Amino acid sequence: MAIFMTGATGFIGSYATDWLLRNTDHDLALLVRAADYDGGVERLWRSLQLHMQADQFYRSLDRICFITGDLSEPNLGISNADYDWLISNAESVLHNAAALNFRSERACTNHNLRGTLSVIKLARAIQDDHPLRRFTVVSTAAVAGDRPGDTVFESEPLDWGLRDFNPYTRTKKFCEHMVRELLPDVPRLYLRPSSVIGDSRFPETTQFDMVRAFCVLTDLPVLPFSKETRVDIVNADWVGPSIAELHLREDLSHDTYHLSAGSESRSMGEIAEAFSETLGKRMPRFVGRLKGPFEQVMTLLANLDRGGSAQRIGALLSVFVPYMAADIVYDNTRSVTDLHSAPVPFTRYGAGLYHYAKSVDFEFPYSSLPEGLDLSDVPPNPVRPMA
Repeated sequence: MAIFMTGATGFIGSYATDWLLRNTDHDLALLVRAADYDGGVERLWRSLQLHMQADQFYRSLDRICFITGDLSEPNLGISNADYDWLISNAESVLHNAAALNFRSERACTNHNLRGTLSVIKLARAIQDDHPLRRFTVVSTAAVAGDRPGDTVFESEPLDWGLRDFNPYTRTKKFCEHMVRELLPDVPRLYLRPSSVIGDSRFPETTQFDMVRAFCVLTDLPVLPFSKETRVDIVNADWVGPSIAELHLREDLSHDTYHLSAGSESRSMGEIAEAFSETLGKRMPRFVGRLKGPFEQVMTLLANLDRGGSAQRIGALLSVFVPYMAADIVYDNTRSVTDLHSAPVPFTRYGAGLYHYAKSVDFEFPYSSLPEGLDLSDVPPNPVRPMA
């Protein structure tokens, strides 16, 4: 039996996949956008090279079944043979894939809504064949809506009357609703990360959107925020392993967990002070009344007809500034209590991300799989070869 997992090759998904390979003996059936087995291997290596060496990666392949498909296609674009195999052999579903295009209603509808519905239909078919151990959906803490100055608790139900931040948070909220409504007889788990930025252990990262936003803001002499505004930022090396561990745990006390910084969220002033001290920069001025005009300018830049750096920065900050300025903290008491671990404050490692991102011009230096490794003891076939 295998864990069926979507989004394994994404940023957060790579951390969960790495944890499962290192800490368990579970077989993994991974939905990947690839034409064949070699393409699946290449795509997975691209995401896991941040976490392991090539020889270790190769030795993990005997536990991987690559399921070719696409979240936005009918039945996930999975062949009939692979679909039938999953129905018979999947013991649980870890649904981590999503479209992170915060500005596009169409992309979020196609991937998040239609994709999640297809995953639910597959889970329904598995449950009709044999009991699923668990269906875990990785959502976002921002499904709580725009609640300036609030602390959001894990026990709170979704409030459909609140304004959503963007199409991403709106569709992720409805994804949770679909899982509740359509899988009532399946054990369900809702995991809600806040803003996931970087790795607390090292500066390297493969995800640069939020990092780029912080780099742009770090270079400004004046910031359009209140100095006391709290920002709930959490490190990927806590979120990804937490997703994998919670998915496997049989002794959970709850069905909803915030994977967030919680009460350890730092204020804009604290973050700026840490950055300034580490980077040798002058402390910026905070002028909260500039938030509205700043957002208007960013929106104008984002809507420029032609591309370019100004349009990219506008598109980026018009999405992320509302998150940063919302002053919302997502309580993580359940997660910290049940996992017996806590995230690392962003002030301890964020400045290293600034240096690294600029040194690689916001693009991770991916490498190809090396040839000539001694892999004589690697089994010739994975769990089930791609059809």
